[in-house]
Amino acid sequence: MSSISLFLSSAKRGLRTAIEQKQRVTIVVGNESADLDSLTSSILYAYFRSLAPLQQAFSSLYVPLLNIPKADLRIRPEFTALFRHANIDAENLITLNDLPPFERIEKVLKPANTCWILVDHNKLQGALGSIYRRRVRGVIDHHKEERSVPPNTDPEPRVVEKCGSCTSLVIRTFQSTWDAMSAPVISSGPVEAQDSHAHENAIATKSWDAQIAKLALASILIDTGYMTAEDVVEAADREAVQHLISIIRSFPGDGWTWDQKKFYEEINNAKTAIEGLEFDEILRKDYKEWTQDGTKVGISSVVKPLEFVSGKARQSSTSPTPSAITDAFDQAIEAFMQSKSLSFFAIMTGFQSPDQPFRRELFLQAANTSFAAGILRRFAATASEELELEPVHVPGIGAGENGDDGFVADGDEELGMTRKVWSQKNIWKSRKKVSPLLIAAIRDLNT
Repeated sequence: MSSISLFLSSAKRGLRTAIEQKQRVTIVVGNESADLDSLTSSILYAYFRSLAPLQQAFSSLYVPLLNIPKADLRIRPEFTALFRHANIDAENLITLNDLPPFERIEKVLKPANTCWILVDHNKLQGALGSIYRRRVRGVIDHHKEERSVPPNTDPEPRVVEKCGSCTSLVIRTFQSTWDAMSAPVISSGPVEAQDSHAHENAIATKSWDAQIAKLALASILIDTGYMTAEDVVEAADREAVQHLISIIRSFPGDGWTWDQKKFYEEINNAKTAIEGLEFDEILRKDYKEWTQDGTKVGISSVVKPLEFVSGKARQSSTSPTPSAITDAFDQAIEAFMQSKSLSFFAIMTGFQSPDQPFRRELFLQAANTSFAAGILRRFAATASEELELEPVHVPGIGAGENGDDGFVADGDEELGMTRKVWSQKNIWKSRKKVSPLLIAAIRDLNT
């Protein structure tokens, strides 16, 4: 057994060698939002497989890939906060920058030399998906089944089931492997009976176990709102949390003094500390996109209210007038959509203030085409009851005031968009629940 830190540095070197020498490599990749759950799921899957490889495995090298450029690590301060507890150097993370340039990736990293394992999603999207989707040979995910992964992925797992956190499913899948790796320490007898070298090894292994447990626990607690999200938490989450806490408590260092609530608050506070980010960075921080029947949809999850987001756009405006403020937001949204070639864009906010409970808002914007506008209206008609949507006006966002239904008029030459803003009263429905409703609206209009 070795530390996560040593594993990551070794995996990064191994990937470089595999690319240079055209060797086989198995890449474990999370989704394009690259949030904590995708990060920890990919690292833990690759770590356990590398230390306990399968005889029938495609390759002995398992590499955890963060599905973002290296530059985007700076807009995820929760990573840095967690890495202090897991003894991880961010320089050892493997990002898209560690792959060959996309214009020649298919020639340099040939699909036939790769095997892809998906965690925290079950369809490989974007540029990677267009090249390597047929090389997917395993999945662990907690989102809606998209039936993109082959039904038989032996010897790798194929797990797609409802759960608060994908990391919980990864821990369940590899718990016996982890127990076996730690078995020499667990069964080594009283410390007094061990020689000095064995004692040091035992302490080191328990320290690594505690680091792994904290890495996993952070994602589960964040994704489940400290295990309070009633509509999200499943048995696998509860079992994983119980197991991870027991491992942390058993560490003879600070195990008994470790504060679980303080740990969660530190990571969560770092995640919500986005005041220093630019408008575009806020939208990119937790962003996913899909293509359904030729229509490209993007969704950004934001941990601050829409008024905060519009304020970020306002900071780039040179005029304090209400029209200039609204124009700044309109232009910023349109520029973001154009940069991603989106037909449809959503912002989902989830936030809590000291004097109010947790709240959600939903912002939807369609490009100025009758089909995109139809998607928005179809979604409004089919999802409003389930999500408990109520039209709302947000300062700095020009919607909800141009008609009885709250829609900006189709074909508005100045705005060039159709949009809707709601307060989402069903706070348990996150992007994981909302995105399938959007995809369904697109599918309905195409049938």
